[in-house]
Amino acid sequence: MAFEPPQRLVRALGETAPDGDSWLETLPEAARQAVALRELTVDRVQAPGGRSSLVVLVRRADGSPAVLKLAPPRFRPEAERAALTHWDGLGAVQLLDGPTTPGVLLLERLHPDVSVRSLPEAKALLEAAGTLRRLWVQPPAGHPFESVADRTGRQAEAMRASASTEPDVAALVDAALAAREGLLAAPPERLLLHGTFRQSKVLAGERMPWLAVGPDPVTGERAFDLARLVRDRVEDLIASPSGATTTRRRVKRLAESLELDQERVRGWTLFRAVESGVRALRVGRRKDAELLLEFAGWL
Repeated sequence: MAFEPPQRLVRALGETAPDGDSWLETLPEAARQAVALRELTVDRVQAPGGRSSLVVLVRRADGSPAVLKLAPPRFRPEAERAALTHWDGLGAVQLLDGPTTPGVLLLERLHPDVSVRSLPEAKALLEAAGTLRRLWVQPPAGHPFESVADRTGRQAEAMRASASTEPDVAALVDAALAAREGLLAAPPERLLLHGTFRQSKVLAGERMPWLAVGPDPVTGERAFDLARLVRDRVEDLIASPSGATTTRRRVKRLAESLELDQERVRGWTLFRAVESGVRALRVGRRKDAELLLEFAGWL
């Protein structure tokens, strides 16, 4: 089978490696080798798929369904492997046994086309938050995960550089950086977090109704993990005349349901929205940037 990467993946990788991507060039052969090593039968490549990995729906030698995932090193697949191993299927997709190859994961097959985004918004938020709660555990001893402070530190440097060339976003960048500094002054906890949690990262399963996929794990406070969830369906929020009110209500509802400080949830939501918006500007996705920065302005 020809393992052609979906165009969504090709475009996304082009944004993070504009001078070329050797991983993408070797991906078809790497996928063939991974399939052969594990004696898998390929059903299909998942399309449109994700923005950071190739996802292939496969069957194991015994006929059971599974998912083969291949990701480049810059998206930290080995950290994902470590997090999934630690969660051991509690709230997250199960990592299956088999040969260990860097950048290759064999995973439990969920329903790839059914996420909590298919539910009405209030129900989707409730189910997503319940799934996320199960993932918040103490990290294992000697873990490989970076901290929220380290990850956002790199992002902050890139934001400052972008603000110098995009004066229109300077005020929002300053507000986001100030929020980050205040939040890191006295972090309340350091738990294992999903890192990139949103409704589309929660898929329907067989052994549990909903399970999280695609973590970019990090250690820090729980409020950081809610930031992407707050801005889910941002296009609908921006299009709604009550979008700003709905956003603030969502911050309050999620913070209360998970017993978190509302201002800390708001602060991390602001930082992460501005960071995403500035990054979208940097790679030429101006429409996405405008949506994200308008959303950030409501916070």
